[in-house]
Amino acid sequence: MPQGSALNGLFTIGYEGAELADFIATLARAGVTTLLDVRELPLSRKKGFSKRALAEALSVSGIAYRHERDLGSPKTIRQRLHSDGDYEQFFESFSTYLRQQRPLLKELAGALDGKVALMCFERDPATCHRSVVARQLELLTGLKTKHLGVTHGASHHRARTGSGEGVPAA
Repeated sequence: MPQGSALNGLFTIGYEGAELADFIATLARAGVTTLLDVRELPLSRKKGFSKRALAEALSVSGIAYRHERDLGSPKTIRQRLHSDGDYEQFFESFSTYLRQQRPLLKELAGALDGKVALMCFERDPATCHRSVVARQLELLTGLKTKHLGVTHGASHHRARTGSGEGVPAA
């Protein structure tokens, strides 16, 4: 890990099929201090998951929000995946694009602190570009990424137990 860096945990999470309260409770149970939104466009049809509403809800729970548009998958790459379904080509194209973002990734590796979760839509990290971003941050920080899965009813479990144990993994 780079000297002086206070980043001490790296996670990814997707909100597909999740309710906002369960999503936030899952982050809280993992001890996440900052949610790094890696969607190119931080908009959602799912209530509570667009940039402003999500930042406000996270703030109430003591979790910081940061959006990094340049770590999102560009529209042309997403459109090609939607038309051909070729994930191998998608990840190859996104990896090529992400190499151009190396200065930003280096800056983030040194500037972020606490436990950070990279967020995008897809529940399965294996089908999401956030896994590629996470791998690059792993190389820069020496941290190992843990993938979080949102547990339905997580907000009720946390309220009852107050426990941070049993963090689900995808």
